[in-house]
Amino acid sequence: MTNEQNKAVATIDASKLAYIRGIEADELAALPNDAFAHIGDPAALYVVTNGDGEKLAVVEGRNAAIAAVEANAMQPMSIH
Repeated sequence: MTNEQNKAVATIDASKLAYIRGIEADELAALPNDAFAHIGDPAALYVVTNGDGEKLAVVEGRNAAIAAVEANAMQPMSIH
């Protein structure tokens, strides 16, 4: 990394990062049955977690997940 990149990384507040990833099959299976009444496409669900891996939300649609993160003054990070 360059010196500029190192400075930028040093200023990141990790408590303000939220990670977004597609939901896994076991997480989908663990959702309550009544949740599916409100889900249009289970394949479009995304999980939002904090840096410790704590699940903060399950949201339908990647753009909705990003909006939810930003609405809570956090920085979205994508996990592949």
